[in-house]
Amino acid sequence: MATLKKPVYVTAGYYTVSLGTGRKEFRPKDKRPGVEHYIKEVGEASLAQINDPANIDEGVLGSFMMSRYNRQGNRPGFIPMIHPALVNKPCTGTEGACCSGGLALTVAVKSILAEVADTVLTVGVEVQNSVKAVYGADILAGAGHYASQRKEGHAHFFPGQFSDRAGAYFAKYGGNAAREAMALWYVNAVENARRNPKAQEYHNSLEDLYAIGMTPPNAKAFCENINYYDCSKVSDAGASLVFASGDGLEKLGVDMKDAAQVISYGQAESDITKLPDDLTLEWTTKAAVEQALKDADLSIDDIGFFEFHDCFSIGALLAMESIGLAERGKAPEYIKSGKIKLNGKTPINTGGGLIGYGHPVGASGVRQAVDIWSQLTGKSGDFQIEIDPKRPYGLSISMGGNDITVVSMIFKKVDA
Repeated sequence: MATLKKPVYVTAGYYTVSLGTGRKEFRPKDKRPGVEHYIKEVGEASLAQINDPANIDEGVLGSFMMSRYNRQGNRPGFIPMIHPALVNKPCTGTEGACCSGGLALTVAVKSILAEVADTVLTVGVEVQNSVKAVYGADILAGAGHYASQRKEGHAHFFPGQFSDRAGAYFAKYGGNAAREAMALWYVNAVENARRNPKAQEYHNSLEDLYAIGMTPPNAKAFCENINYYDCSKVSDAGASLVFASGDGLEKLGVDMKDAAQVISYGQAESDITKLPDDLTLEWTTKAAVEQALKDADLSIDDIGFFEFHDCFSIGALLAMESIGLAERGKAPEYIKSGKIKLNGKTPINTGGGLIGYGHPVGASGVRQAVDIWSQLTGKSGDFQIEIDPKRPYGLSISMGGNDITVVSMIFKKVDA
């Protein structure tokens, strides 16, 4: 099997509650924690799982729009805040819209492969409830080409772009089956989130989730082809994970049973100034996943479970078809078959995903990796799945913008 030039592992994962609408403790008018709180909570939680914070060689912090949501720049400076032992350690900040956390993962891997570090503390964070939703929509529009797309775009910019994708998919393959599958995606997201105490939808007690998911889109109030339940929510949260070489794990005092191995990753970029020619495919996602699979000498059929970037339910259908998990136009059938459920052939978004757990944009890519690590090490609690020994791989897709910046990473259970 073709792998990275040297073994790279992940360990000491953690993420916070995703705070926002849906959580009982969320009160919009009350003062809420800032980025400092989330960075410190996740960083300290990861450091508590190793023997000595001084054994961390580097730090990476991924975040999208701290400079606008929180009027805060200079991301790297927050890593030393976590612990005095991290002062004067080299740190890096990453930004790639909703793939900011995904990019942080690749920086950590590259540092270890380059042998400039044996251990890298990787953090993702976003605090978005600092502004009203209408202003947040304008901030998030920076994930697209603001100069050419924002003025003529939808008031809720990104829901509008994925509504257009949904409309194109409906026109090409039919709307009824896709609409039903999108509702079932919402059902699966919430059912999984109800098993994850940190998920934003953990407290969701609606009885008929499918009926809610089938709510007809209302173009006058929102978007033409998607409803509110097709969307991930505005979220505040952080996530952290430690990347290490084999020597690094020993230095940290971490047993192999508490680690998962990074097998490969794919990273792809498209031109942000151009809209996609075919709205029914995610071409950059396709390129990133194909690269990860090729470098690992694997096929999509070898992957046991997935973390999809379901910022919108239609995006999940498109990703499924773009990476070859389902044939073109057949994602609705795949979803309806139950294969994506926790006990299905290919569980997807076991802890709720972006729609169920929440989407703190700069943290999502790191949170996805934490959920894969927790599954592979048997630490997922009520949403733990059975790892197929014939397919012991988990694959994540972290996507920034309208399929502009994408990182896909494949992880494997460490052989006993």
